[in-house]
Amino acid sequence: MVESLLKLGGLDWPVPDFSTLSRRQKELQVHIGYRASPALHLLVDSNGVKMLGEGEWKRKKHGADYARRWLKVHLGIDAQTLEIRAIEVTGSAVGDAPMLPALLQQIDGAIASVSGDGAYDMRGCHEAIA
Repeated sequence: MVESLLKLGGLDWPVPDFSTLSRRQKELQVHIGYRASPALHLLVDSNGVKMLGEGEWKRKKHGADYARRWLKVHLGIDAQTLEIRAIEVTGSAVGDAPMLPALLQQIDGAIASVSGDGAYDMRGCHEAIA
């Protein structure tokens, strides 16, 4: 998946295999630089990623051997440069609104505006943005 995302981004970066990442997971600190915008317009949303489970055809044909497991990836993206400025990965039971303060804490500098869908239209999100 990472390799395909890098190709879509036009980047020719090497991608480590799964076992390399698994061994280094506890101590691997990644810092990705970004181009600072004078006025950051942050777009926030989340998406589910299926981590475990059979393919859809096998599940429909033979039934599931075990429950599928989903994770949620919460993203904060710079609207001007489309660079990811904040990211959190949680279990599927965690909602979008409770993760907004954690995303905002990852942003260095001033934020001009924050845009998201209706899941972020809550008092706690308004207070975190203010």
